[in-house]
Amino acid sequence: RVFELSGRARAGWLAAAACLCFLYLFGLAGVGVIGPDEARYASIGREMAVSGDWVTPRLWGRPWFEKPALTYWMVAFGVGAGLGPELGPRLPIALLSVGFLTFYYFALRREFGRRAGLYASAILATSAGWLAFSQVAVTDLPMSACFSAAMLLALRWIDTGGRRPLVAAGALLGAAVLAKGLVPLALAAPLVWFARRRIRQAWPGAVAFLAAAAPWYALCWGRNGRAFFDEFIWRHHFERFVTDSLAHQQPFWFYAPVLAAGLFPWTPLLAHLAGRAAVKDWKRQLLAAWVVFGLVFFSAAANKLPGYLLPLLPAVCALMGIALAEGRGARWTLGASALLLAMLPAIAVVLPGALLGGLRNAQWTGAQWIWLAPAAALALAAWWLSRRPRPTTGLLLIAVFAAAGFTAVKVGASARVDEQATARPLWRAIAGRSPDVCVA
Repeated sequence: RVFELSGRARAGWLAAAACLCFLYLFGLAGVGVIGPDEARYASIGREMAVSGDWVTPRLWGRPWFEKPALTYWMVAFGVGAGLGPELGPRLPIALLSVGFLTFYYFALRREFGRRAGLYASAILATSAGWLAFSQVAVTDLPMSACFSAAMLLALRWIDTGGRRPLVAAGALLGAAVLAKGLVPLALAAPLVWFARRRIRQAWPGAVAFLAAAAPWYALCWGRNGRAFFDEFIWRHHFERFVTDSLAHQQPFWFYAPVLAAGLFPWTPLLAHLAGRAAVKDWKRQLLAAWVVFGLVFFSAAANKLPGYLLPLLPAVCALMGIALAEGRGARWTLGASALLLAMLPAIAVVLPGALLGGLRNAQWTGAQWIWLAPAAALALAAWWLSRRPRPTTGLLLIAVFAAAGFTAVKVGASARVDEQATARPLWRAIAGRSPDVCVA
């Protein structure tokens, strides 16, 4: 379809694709694996690639049932392709994110119009939360991409009754369950309500779901027996939800600042979601229910982590994009979003310590006020360009500067992140005598 467009439109599409790929693929191997989770998942995927056992996840040769297999399979393909210990695990995740963002635009354009699709896609692609989790080999992004795609296709099925989107939605929901367990089934509860009039016609989607998810669960349970159920189903689903045994307990309001940070620099656009106009038709009501139910569900859980909120970001950004496409006074909120970009240099300073010991333990060196001047100029430009009913130019200007800013943070902070928050410098230092230092 792109090559059927006029020359100017085609050039715009190709430029957007190049920028998206650069933003998401540049510097993936710039730092070593970060934290316990990415290292653990990368190691399990590597063991799958080496052993040829694609059913039982193993860490240090022993079964590890914390998460299901989809992310491990992606890592195993990357490592098996010889891409290295950092790029191998991360590249499949980043490519999946780029593919989802492309699908996201076309799905929203079909349902809500071209401008809404463009605005929402630009916001999601340059939001800190979605971009950050697209750069690391953890399970949050694969689950969120598959679940969100399933929800958008199910919305299409509810609207038209077509079997193809239903089957695709069922298969993608199965892939989401393969990525992070049974949580996507709980998050899909609002969909059941909105599809209640078509629920008897949903059996092809159910078949597709079982075909995608059931084989691995059946094989892993059959090979490992009670240990799989006790550890994966009980401990990492029910016990994780109702007890603080995993030491991730947080207050009920924890996800309010997490959502604000995950949407950075677009957080001020949340103001457009207030009022009845934001949910005046059933499609937007479904998007809103997707967000509200997810917030309540995750807030009620005893254990809370920032990545849990990732599957809600596509719905929030879709609602933002739809509101902006309707031209509801975006000058001030877009100006505020541009002004927030002044925080990027400070984020680059804080990032290594935050990754190592959490944001509370990171060393804050103080605000870098010099960056307020260019951010204020950008905010003024966005404010002026958004004076028209459709703020396309102003929004895309902020998106371009956000992408450039995130890339600069990636370049500027990578050496310090690598030194302070990863084991790669130590590994390089002892590489010549690792058999004398490390044990099996």
